[in-house]
Amino acid sequence: MALPSLTLGIEEEYQIIDPETRELAPFSEELISKGQKILQDQIKPELMRSQVEVGSKVCRDIGEARDEVVRLRGAICQLAEERGLRMVAASTHPFSRWSEQKLTDAERYEKLAADLRDVARRLLIFGMHVHVGIEDPELRIDVMNQARYFMPHILALSTSSPYWHGRDTGLKSYRSVIFENMPRSGIPPVFSAYSEYESFIETLVKTGCIDEPTKIWWDIRPHHKFPTLEFRVSDVCTRIDEVVCIAALLQALVAKLIKLRHENRSWRTYRHHLIIENKWRAVRYGLDGKLIDFGKKQEVPLRALAIEILEVIDDVVDELGTRKEVEYLHTILAEGSSADRQIGTYRATGDFKAVVDRLIQESREGCAS
Repeated sequence: MALPSLTLGIEEEYQIIDPETRELAPFSEELISKGQKILQDQIKPELMRSQVEVGSKVCRDIGEARDEVVRLRGAICQLAEERGLRMVAASTHPFSRWSEQKLTDAERYEKLAADLRDVARRLLIFGMHVHVGIEDPELRIDVMNQARYFMPHILALSTSSPYWHGRDTGLKSYRSVIFENMPRSGIPPVFSAYSEYESFIETLVKTGCIDEPTKIWWDIRPHHKFPTLEFRVSDVCTRIDEVVCIAALLQALVAKLIKLRHENRSWRTYRHHLIIENKWRAVRYGLDGKLIDFGKKQEVPLRALAIEILEVIDDVVDELGTRKEVEYLHTILAEGSSADRQIGTYRATGDFKAVVDRLIQESREGCAS
């Protein structure tokens, strides 16, 4: 079996903000049209007119991935600022309401809203997707089966959505709660082979459940078009260093799981509902929670488990050239995720606008424009 390329691709969805009100702002069509002249198909509208999606080129390594995130964020910041607007990278807005948002005028989104009604209309959430190149479809399925275990850990490190409609939800990733109202979302099931996955998709299409595979919205999925495994569990990371760290961690986990396979070993596949228990803990408590070590049948602080991940991937990161990037995890643990920093800002100021201001500042740090 040839080794996979382990290329990287990163997609991010950004908020467009009115700097006066700090509310979400429906961007003009001009922003997208001008953006497409600069970025071509790397910029797209999203379901809500206050959302913009960008996607990196295929990146050979983490250095190229960082350069792409910096370039794309910088371009969106400049496009927004030229129109008196701002950009924010976080998975919910602290106080804007979904019922007041305008939908993008496009057939795809109109159909989604017609099919899912208020389940779609409530999707005022923003995500980050990381693609890792795995050319062999059987290997993609095998890695997906094993990587499911780590998704709660990755989510906890990325959390950026503690507020909703001007309320403290008590959760670190409220985006996850909103998104799991969607059908075919959450932790994926286990498949014995790629053919079983194909049969699953075929059944859904033939029975009218979906019309194409992108309507599988799992936390990890084999991409329908590209030879990648797409990790969708993360909240949007506010700082660029956080984005790069999460991407590097996912790439290294994939490399480690493939290495185990080549050694005739594998990560144990745990019951679906046990992993869901851990995901709930990540949603609720983020970095401050305890996840279950299923092998020991014990609760373990997430922070300790995060350090264990670094130990698990230690023998692959130098070959990937990502030791510096994955070790930024220590900074996340020390300074908190975006959700933790948002909560700290609100507790210090009592002002959600101050939270938005901090998000604007952190989202722009290190951008090229």
